[in-house]
Amino acid sequence: MGVNGKIRIGTIGTGKIVRRFLAGVAKCPLIEYQAVYSRSEEKAKNFAAEYGVEKYYTTLEGLAQDPDIDGVYIASPNFLHCEQAVFLMEHGKHVLVEKPVASNERELERMQQAAQRNHVVFLEAMRSIFAPGYQVIQENLPKLGQIRRVTLQYCQYSSRYDNFKKGIIENAFKPELSNGALMDIGVYCVYALVMLFGMPDKIQAQGVFLENGVDGAGTIICIYPDKQAELIYSKITDSSSPSQIQGEKANMLISEVGRVQELTICYRNGETEQISIDLDPDDMVYEAGIWADCILNHKETKAYDQYSRMEMKLMDEARKLMGICFPADKGTL
Repeated sequence: MGVNGKIRIGTIGTGKIVRRFLAGVAKCPLIEYQAVYSRSEEKAKNFAAEYGVEKYYTTLEGLAQDPDIDGVYIASPNFLHCEQAVFLMEHGKHVLVEKPVASNERELERMQQAAQRNHVVFLEAMRSIFAPGYQVIQENLPKLGQIRRVTLQYCQYSSRYDNFKKGIIENAFKPELSNGALMDIGVYCVYALVMLFGMPDKIQAQGVFLENGVDGAGTIICIYPDKQAELIYSKITDSSSPSQIQGEKANMLISEVGRVQELTICYRNGETEQISIDLDPDDMVYEAGIWADCILNHKETKAYDQYSRMEMKLMDEARKLMGICFPADKGTL
């Protein structure tokens, strides 16, 4: 740690998501930004200058061996998450890995074992879950009575889809990088489901596939002993419908699964209850703060570890049913 007691961090990547993360870090008094890594020296140098940090690296070894870096936020393409995280943890670095945390459950197991072996804090950066919205959902679930049906959806027309239709295939639409609709935005629905209700007994899954074999949209049906859930996600369409959790006493409408700010509870007697959640516009401040708190105060991450395991297990099974296989899956699915 620095002399001021702050966690000194580096970042992997220079894209939009890293900028959003650093906007959150700027509001987190527990973290100090000190270094950037990119394979492109020009990008690394310019990014470091923009954010006022002196250190930039073009090799992972350089970042890993820097004694003044305590932790690293990883926002590289999905297929690189595991190898980069394990390498950094073997060098004693704490890591926060952008969602989805890994390509598959086998990779996640390697990462969690490396964290335990090296006594470092390893978390998946699931932005929506660390924000206060899901705690408010959990606190209000008893008002619904026995839960019978859950519909979680995240459908957002990708800004990169227009380029895809022109023949310009960007990373978000490359399955060889462990990408696709399920991994990119369906993961929000999957994580929320297993966090709120645990692992289903059985699932069914179908996808909509584009010309290069990547999944552009999909639906997963999850069967529990006492309820059913459907997860609906898309990168090639928008949706105006809220997600909802249906109970025997009331129905909860969730305005946006990936950014929970408004809940509406509709009771069977016709009454409604509106709940607003005060959410920081730089909502990655929450994951940064929790990660730093776990590091500084030696807090357990078992609950988050379990959520990530269930998330990966469910997505592995869904991909198997849909016929989605990544190069990173060799020998697993």
